[in-house]
Amino acid sequence: MNPLERMIMSSSDLQKEWASSYLSGGSMAYVDSLYEDYLADPDSVSEDWRAVFSALPKVNGATKEVSHRDIRDYFLQNADKKLNKIIQIADSQQYQVASLINDFRSLGHLAAKLDPLEMTERMPVPRLELAYHNLADVDVNRTFFAGTSFNGPEMTLGEIYNALRETYCRSIGIEYMHISDTEVTEWLQHKMESVRGCPEFSKQEKLNILKDLIAADGLERYLGTRYVGQKRFSLEGGDSLIPMMKELIRRSGVNQVKELVIGMAHRGRLNVLVNVLGKEPGLLFQEFEGKIKYERTGDVKYHLGFSSDIKTESGAIVHLALAFNPSHLEIIGPVVEGSVRSRLGRRNDLA
Repeated sequence: MNPLERMIMSSSDLQKEWASSYLSGGSMAYVDSLYEDYLADPDSVSEDWRAVFSALPKVNGATKEVSHRDIRDYFLQNADKKLNKIIQIADSQQYQVASLINDFRSLGHLAAKLDPLEMTERMPVPRLELAYHNLADVDVNRTFFAGTSFNGPEMTLGEIYNALRETYCRSIGIEYMHISDTEVTEWLQHKMESVRGCPEFSKQEKLNILKDLIAADGLERYLGTRYVGQKRFSLEGGDSLIPMMKELIRRSGVNQVKELVIGMAHRGRLNVLVNVLGKEPGLLFQEFEGKIKYERTGDVKYHLGFSSDIKTESGAIVHLALAFNPSHLEIIGPVVEGSVRSRLGRRNDLA
């Protein structure tokens, strides 16, 4: 009814409208609430409303109607209880899966196969087992959230467990969860989990790595045989440093890095000089044989610096500088930082 029609209504029509206003749609919720109160306790409503409600026809001859409010509340309460129970169980199991993943990231290196000859017995790590996390009886085909590092955010329990075993318990043991820099831990985590701890290399890449390992081992064997009894700080046991540094230099060239400044202690230093920076082996042998005289005696050759230009596979030239090493091993850190800062200033490359 528009305003104009209301203006021309007779007073009797207005009286009829007012008399039935309680039946409008906006008031029905209030009437329904009154009826619910009446069903619970007839005396809780006024006498007028009690007379109206008592005159309503009975359904199927029932003497008393059941409150719709009670029915709604019953189903809502029970639905909440069942849903809460389901959610609690699901949340608990998801929490246990998250705990399992975290334990593999923290302790997986303890179960890694680092002894190819199996000369020592590996101690069991209970926290890497499903039973420890109350997951032994859970269906291995049930899906859980596994994060973003593996194949997808959701994986079955069996897939998650196998992926964790493959990533952290094979021939690479990585201990990194103690690192306080979250960006670093997440980077390492992604690099390990995205390839299941087993990066793929081409045949040529494998041959290059093998050649570097043979060169590193061969130099140490020669020095140990030729110069028996002389003080040496061998790289033996850390031979993989050589292919690792060469890969670092290669990637630096690809990413247009112009210079690399290296600071390192005695151990493996001679091997890095020869097999990475390209120092002539003959010059190193002369130092061992005392044919090159220095102002000081002792292990002078382990303190000397060296520099060279290396041409990478991409054709880029990377300048390498191995800083002179003082006897106080850690002091080389700020020395290298200062050298890098000066080189950046010289190149006008300060960020």
